Amino acid sequence: MTTDNLSRRAKTLAKLDEIGVEYTMTEHPAVYTIEEMDNLGITQQGLVCKNLFLRDAKGKRHFLVVLHKDKQADLNRLKELLDSTRLSFASADRLMRILGLTQGEVTPLGVLNDERAQAEVVLDADIVGQPCLGVHPNENTATVWISYQDLYKVLNRSGSRVVVLKL
Repeated sequence: MTTDNLSRRAKTLAKLDEIGVEYTMTEHPAVYTIEEMDNLGITQQGLVCKNLFLRDAKGKRHFLVVLHKDKQADLNRLKELLDSTRLSFASADRLMRILGLTQGEVTPLGVLNDERAQAEVVLDADIVGQPCLGVHPNENTATVWISYQDLYKVLNRSGSRVVVLKL
């Protein structure tokens, strides 16, 4: 774990504390996929979120999509629901520039790094109301367990546009 990771995690947890969000945290080896989280047993502790960072065809709109770990995102349907041009995964450079994250670290808490609120957050309706969601605290060697209500509070305060869709 680098000093940069420690500072990103510390900043994220400090922001959660400042907002008044209740959470617990599980530390673990770095994970880059849901399968790795499954293998470590992390996904048995609550509903772990899969997170995708997408861009439109012209690179003018960016979307942080948050859904249940076992769901697949239909990018063509999502494009229609968002009234967007063709969607594709954003580059590692865009991910770092906009959310301050690297591949394998994508999390809805990345909006805390998005000072210009460039990423639109898309929440799958299936996670609404969940009492225990697992997301990374802006680095992938820990999982923060937080309620949907508290996650929404963080997202709403970020300034990012937040939409809930049935994906």
